[in-house]
Amino acid sequence: MTENNYNVKASALDSKFMKVALTIVSVFLIFVGATYVPYLMADVLKMDYVASVAVGGLLFIIGLVMLVFLIRKKVVE
Repeated sequence: MTENNYNVKASALDSKFMKVALTIVSVFLIFVGATYVPYLMADVLKMDYVASVAVGGLLFIIGLVMLVFLIRKKVVE
């Protein structure tokens, strides 16, 4: 009477909500991370300009890597 389901895998990419949320986060990181974050860090928070641009570039790269991952997993076509 017991049933062993070893082939069942729970993945975050199975639900539509997670697909949409991950896509929005990656696009948010690409566009906002490269534009508004360095501005806020440099002008509003009065941080070093080079550090703010480096953080913005890092967020841009993370967003691109995330988007490539989603494209390879066929979440974004």
